Amino acid sequence: MAKGDKINFSTPSGFTEFLPSEKRLELYLLDIIRRVFESYGFTPIETPAVERLEVLQAKGNQGDNIIYGIDPILPPNRQAERDKSGETGSEARALKFDQTVPLAAYIARHLNELTFPFARYQTDIVFRGERAKDGRFRQFRQCDIDVVARRELSLLYDAQMPAIITEIFEAINIGDFLIRINNRKVLTGFFKSLGIAENQIKSCIGIVDTLEKIGESKVKQDLEKEGILEEQAQKIIEFIKIDGLVDEVLDKLKHLAQNLPETEQLSLGVSELETVIAGVRNLGVAENRFCIDLSIARGLDYYTGTVYETTLLGHEALGSICSGGRYEELVGVFLGEKMPGVGISIGLTRLISRLLKAGILSSLAATPAQVMVVNMQEDLMPTYLKVSQQLRQAGINVITNFDKRPLGKQFQLADKQGIKFCVIIGSEEAAAQKSSLKDLKTGEQVEVLLENLAEEVKRRLT
Repeated sequence: MAKGDKINFSTPSGFTEFLPSEKRLELYLLDIIRRVFESYGFTPIETPAVERLEVLQAKGNQGDNIIYGIDPILPPNRQAERDKSGETGSEARALKFDQTVPLAAYIARHLNELTFPFARYQTDIVFRGERAKDGRFRQFRQCDIDVVARRELSLLYDAQMPAIITEIFEAINIGDFLIRINNRKVLTGFFKSLGIAENQIKSCIGIVDTLEKIGESKVKQDLEKEGILEEQAQKIIEFIKIDGLVDEVLDKLKHLAQNLPETEQLSLGVSELETVIAGVRNLGVAENRFCIDLSIARGLDYYTGTVYETTLLGHEALGSICSGGRYEELVGVFLGEKMPGVGISIGLTRLISRLLKAGILSSLAATPAQVMVVNMQEDLMPTYLKVSQQLRQAGINVITNFDKRPLGKQFQLADKQGIKFCVIIGSEEAAAQKSSLKDLKTGEQVEVLLENLAEEVKRRLT
């Protein structure tokens, strides 16, 4: 770079960077999510940001969302080091675009070290090669839970997912939301009953999944482009529009299963849906928190049974705020045995961005400090340090102002950071073992003995 040229230090397009107030909000939400996950017995793991490309493409993930990188990782001037490491120089690798496929590889790598059913959670960063735009990022944090079993996995694990979603979003207090539940076997079975060929069903499911984005008429057009007859396409539209109370939808589905040809898979899907709904109810999830929505399909190929999407009511344009489903064959791709799983995912970075912009959530204060001990005079710094430590030992977050500046400026600095109280100790207060405690919000200032200061601050914080 030529002397005098300016360095472009702007954030790369699509990559996230948080201000302190935003990062504190993320950590606050992560703590809620983690506590709920762990209350259901999920255990944390972490997988590499980089996976072998063949792993990421193992089960129908050939799309443009993978950010590629080709080995060798080391530059040419470190050729000898690369050769010594055993790298072949031809292994394609990429950044992970979700947590589910890497989980399958993780289980394959650690099969003999894990107990099953294996219930894990991850809150890692993932990467997608998407066109960067509002609410869409190339780097974001995704919070996932999955349960994976060997051979058989109870449908009650599927039922737990809406209960977990409900607890998280009620704790975050973002308003009314609706968990929309479906079963891929219901869709697949219905398509089969219409005489749609097996090799067309996956593309049909993918098209149905775009209903909310492109609308009913465009879905019908796309189905017909796939070779689906106009009459079949119309019946698909009518089917996915079936709505009503949960039990009403189940009754309609049972009636269809009894009156259509080739409905074995449809009947199985309806039976699984019934079992899941019963479990959701037994877990105490309120009826207004979930519904059956036959248009929910989830586009990824590996989903085979229950699928979920969660919508914030009144803010449907935000899209799904939590989604997931059951898969039967994903882990088996690596191990050659049946290992069913079910999971959900919250794209936390996207969610925070959308909720902040919509005014549903607000950033937290820039600092976690609740108190600032102001600097009245340099010779009293030993007292300020001692008082600061006493407050911290009582569980109070404290900033000690080491810089001497006008008192009003110190108050402004504390207020700007969202600090609630300032502790003021001059020579007279120090001699009397007292302090003045100033509430920056109300302007009230009270005199407190130093031995009672922590108790008084805690009382005022509650």
